[in-house]
Amino acid sequence: PFRVEHPAGGYKKLFETVEELSSPVTAHVTGRIPTWLRGSLLRCGPGLFEVGAEPFYHLFDGQALLHKFDFKEGHVTYHRRFVRTDAYVRAMTEKRIVITEFGTYAYPDPCKNIFSRFFSYFKGVEVTDNALVNVYPVGEDYYACTETNFITKINPDTLETIKQVDLCKYVSVNGATAHPHIENDGTVYNIGNCFGKNFALAYNIIRIPPLQADKEDPVNKSEVVVQFPCSDRFKPSYVHSFGLTSNYIVFVETPVKINLLKFLSSWSLWGANYMDCFESNETMGVWLHVAEKKKGRLLNIKYRTSAFNLFHHINTYEDNGFLIVDLCTWKGFEFVYNYLYLANLRANWDEVKRQAEKAPQPEARRYVLPLNIDKVPARLCAATAASGAWRRHDETIWLEPEVIFSGPRHAFEFPQINYKKYGGKPYTYTYGLGLNHFVPDRLCKLNVKTKETWVWQEPDSYPSEPIFVSHPDALEEDDGVVLSIVISPGAGPKPAYLLILNAKDMSEVARAEVEVNIPVTFHGLFKRA
Repeated sequence: PFRVEHPAGGYKKLFETVEELSSPVTAHVTGRIPTWLRGSLLRCGPGLFEVGAEPFYHLFDGQALLHKFDFKEGHVTYHRRFVRTDAYVRAMTEKRIVITEFGTYAYPDPCKNIFSRFFSYFKGVEVTDNALVNVYPVGEDYYACTETNFITKINPDTLETIKQVDLCKYVSVNGATAHPHIENDGTVYNIGNCFGKNFALAYNIIRIPPLQADKEDPVNKSEVVVQFPCSDRFKPSYVHSFGLTSNYIVFVETPVKINLLKFLSSWSLWGANYMDCFESNETMGVWLHVAEKKKGRLLNIKYRTSAFNLFHHINTYEDNGFLIVDLCTWKGFEFVYNYLYLANLRANWDEVKRQAEKAPQPEARRYVLPLNIDKVPARLCAATAASGAWRRHDETIWLEPEVIFSGPRHAFEFPQINYKKYGGKPYTYTYGLGLNHFVPDRLCKLNVKTKETWVWQEPDSYPSEPIFVSHPDALEEDDGVVLSIVISPGAGPKPAYLLILNAKDMSEVARAEVEVNIPVTFHGLFKRA
């Protein structure tokens, strides 16, 4: 399966600007949409890759476009609207990039005179609210988000933007990830870095309670439940997601660091963006931290392992005295985002491959964390051969992973599971997007116990993160379908479609084709009708 090539470069269509729709369009269905599949697939990604003549440079800079596929009685419609963030509205008004994005610096207003420019330097950094990464529910509301302190409330039916919400007004965090955990009662957990004791950096876990009888906005009741320490008091690690079980919170602290001094030394003086503030700590490796969820208490166990980048936790669960932590890692301390500039991603296939050869290599791994360290041997013994833990002289616990998926420059990424029933619990299956030298060209199901895989792949077809939707009367973990948005720029008249696969064997059930191109989307959810 690893030999697929993309010399035609159809993947470049993933990074092309599109227009929003004024109203939903009907999709053309082939196959049969399961009658029980009723609701909406909501997804976020960039949709505007330049403003006038000014380009955005990084994958995470394009302006947020919200997509929706609606399923009803076997019919499918597609709709999309730009999120009316400050970044988008001001860019449309001034016809230039106004807010600095992840990898694109916004130059000061050329129309202002030198005095007003000088004074605007002291207002500090205007942080972007470009909500292009994910969408998630809080109580009865839905929010599109990126990784800053701003989240944007949207209407999941019309895709209209309702309002911007600043998390800093409710809890002490500088930002929050786009990967909150949502428990079945509606409780939301997230993590963000913050200033802890004596101005040292730390990471706060925040909890937003479910909607109460008083119908008050749950965001007003947000609270910090536990604080994780930082390995370096001045440089927090980049955190993209975390692990949660019924009793524990797992935070993996990687060597990709944010240099806050660079961040705060008023960028505007030297034309910097967020990417310029990352650096790697080449000696720390990776530190793992565990806290008790209900008591909000840190476990005093110092887990250590060798360096990797981490964006996505697959799942985490408790197994008599151990925590099983499944991760999509990228080996080494160099920041993977350095390879996600649009110029790299839009390059010709040979160049795309050349770049990916130099990048950190992907590997899905399982780490087994002992919760009772008295039982941990002073060295690795045969009993813990596949993945193990042992005590070192400095009382840290060294972890060796078990590899659950590995292919040269082939990533199993954007992992999804049957989250409602198996999130934080023992599980067997995960569904992922296969990246071939960073180009998404297949969907993959993985049995984490046996390492068996099932693959869906078609020539010149570029899918998105697979979303699992359970059958309403499911008896088994993989009873249901997998949804993904695929673009197929080369094949036939229809440039994109929504793909429905049988989650058991990744065979096609149906597809719903649309007449418009759909650029890359990162994350999303299925909202049942």
